[in-house]
Amino acid sequence: MIYAIGDIHGHLDQLSAAHALIEKDAQSQGVTPQVVHIGDVVDRGPDVKGVINFLVGGISAGQDWIVLRGNHDKLFLDFVNGGDGKNERLRAGITWQSAAMGGSETLKSYGIKRRALERARSFAMRARAAIPVEHIEFLEKCPLTYRADGMIFVHAGIRPGFPLDAQDEEDLLWIRDDFLWHMGAHEAMIVHGHTPVDEPTHYGNRINIDTGAGWGNSLVPVVFDGAECFALTDAGRSPVRSPDQYHLNS
Repeated sequence: MIYAIGDIHGHLDQLSAAHALIEKDAQSQGVTPQVVHIGDVVDRGPDVKGVINFLVGGISAGQDWIVLRGNHDKLFLDFVNGGDGKNERLRAGITWQSAAMGGSETLKSYGIKRRALERARSFAMRARAAIPVEHIEFLEKCPLTYRADGMIFVHAGIRPGFPLDAQDEEDLLWIRDDFLWHMGAHEAMIVHGHTPVDEPTHYGNRINIDTGAGWGNSLVPVVFDGAECFALTDAGRSPVRSPDQYHLNS
């Protein structure tokens, strides 16, 4: 039995609530939960620092938690390691610190805000010095994929037609259309985030668990119990359905 949590985006309150639902379900099943976090720990939300402290603390205490790296986590690391926040995957004029990406919210959670008339270089140096080394090392150690129980967990998706060991890091972190519109089978069921959906959704060859916490929606954890997948809510388990099933029941 494996539990999974989608894109967190700096929302400590929602992450804590998701873990509470997982603990409740795991206790009812008499199991010790393994939890896979699908990446995008940082950006947009108000408490990135608190989220990373929560994850680091849980793992240090012996919790069986996997935290994958997302594209936002990579952008954060690029900045910390000397980058200027630009990336060829971003639209023209958009950087990691732009409002659309939410990097400035990540820095604010560490108490860093750009001062009036402060030069970009000075601000960047001050910001990098404020990030705890433990947090940087934690994100740097986050794997890109996790494979278990016939599933591949990854942040964005995979390049169809290529085995997992031949995948490009950029695709694992950023891919959308070529993956999302592929209807054929993959080498395993792909569990991913990166592209928000209203609720966890099963597409036959992949399951999307990014429910848009970064845009103000609820973070909905899921559990994989044998061949079945359920969303966890205050009311208990709810089967994760296909788009057609959601439409028929709407």
